[in-house]
Amino acid sequence: MSPGAWDGSKDTIYLTAADRDGNMVSLIQSLYYGWGSHMAPPSVGFPIQNRGELFALDPKHRNRLEPHKRPFHTIIPAFVTKGGNPVFSFGVMGGDFQPQGHAQVLMNLLDFGMSVQQAGEQPRVRHSGSSEPTGSRMEQGGVVSFERHIPDSVIQQMADMGHTIQGGKSDHGGYQGIWRADDPLRWFGGSDPRKDGCAIGY
Repeated sequence: MSPGAWDGSKDTIYLTAADRDGNMVSLIQSLYYGWGSHMAPPSVGFPIQNRGELFALDPKHRNRLEPHKRPFHTIIPAFVTKGGNPVFSFGVMGGDFQPQGHAQVLMNLLDFGMSVQQAGEQPRVRHSGSSEPTGSRMEQGGVVSFERHIPDSVIQQMADMGHTIQGGKSDHGGYQGIWRADDPLRWFGGSDPRKDGCAIGY
């Protein structure tokens, strides 16, 4: 497919950027259900998203809109600070898999000492079927699925521990990240091989 040509199968992007002054941006943009609202403001070249569908106008609903509340949402651009200073701008696309993907990237980076690139390349595990603020209830503990390169022996260990295993292996999420280091200021970028994208320096 040529650059800029959309095949109709993608609706979400994650973008992170940093500049020479130390500013960092973490952004997710998604059209969501049915490829957005199908409305495009004149002269801007993009349609408006309809992610607001996940919010509720029913005042008794747990995901209701109200002042100073952050309703449940699957758009989760992430940002890590240390001592109040920016350290890591990153995101993992993938609907309600996003918090699971974020936790796995952070564990790889912080607990296992991987680089920004390595932290996003590692195979991931996904749990599906949890209770959600939108009203669905978990039944029988949900299911666990695995990406390629996770050994069958590990999957069998999970099954032996009582987890319900979903057959087959598929990709989970799409990650991008920038790590900031100071004295002198420098950047380390990573881009997920599961998706289109790249890490570019200037």
